[in-house]
Amino acid sequence: MLNVSGLNVFHSSLQVVWDLSFHVNKGELVTMIGPNGAGKTTTVETIVGLNRNATGSIRFDGENILGSHPYNLFRKGLALVPEKREIFPTMPVIENLLLGGTGNTNTQKSLDRIYRLFPILQERERQLAGTLSGGEQQMLAIGRALMSEPRLLILDEPSTGLSPLLTGQVFRSLEQLGREGMTILLLEQNVRNALAMCNRGYVLENGRIVQEGKSKELLHDPRIQKAYLGF
Repeated sequence: MLNVSGLNVFHSSLQVVWDLSFHVNKGELVTMIGPNGAGKTTTVETIVGLNRNATGSIRFDGENILGSHPYNLFRKGLALVPEKREIFPTMPVIENLLLGGTGNTNTQKSLDRIYRLFPILQERERQLAGTLSGGEQQMLAIGRALMSEPRLLILDEPSTGLSPLLTGQVFRSLEQLGREGMTILLLEQNVRNALAMCNRGYVLENGRIVQEGKSKELLHDPRIQKAYLGF
């Protein structure tokens, strides 16, 4: 579904991603792990059209989308849950969700699915989004992305700032989406949870992929355990 090949990304004249190549198959859960500053956010911002200062190839269902406008990519079925959530704090939960469903011809069906996944959002649908807890705001950000009925869901550090309990809830919801057949690209620093949930993984360091493989293999790799799991 997604095939990134030879991607180089720049901030002004400074190159921050070098010759990046990876892919996500339909129905897969794929994670990209790495420390802060590795280039994960820059990579996904380039995929969804927020950063167009790049060369290489990004193909979505065979079409090269590098440099496309974010709204056109949204219409093609790409949805991003950004690291900082970017919800509208002075608007109720329900209005945040409905904004995500722009162009969706069956918003009630999408809402029902989201409320099954995150019942707390239905309980709080008239509450201002800015008054939700951090975990609830993350659920709202994911729900808003799901309102577009995406073909590829990209999440940038969804566990940032969450307690272990709420992190577990978020990851269980992503696992459920995977069981329903959704294609997911997950960028994470929570290496243990990300690798335990996903099918395959890539390790990004200093703007380059330094390791890749099946998630279970990476989880038990001594280099990964030493660098990211404290073994």
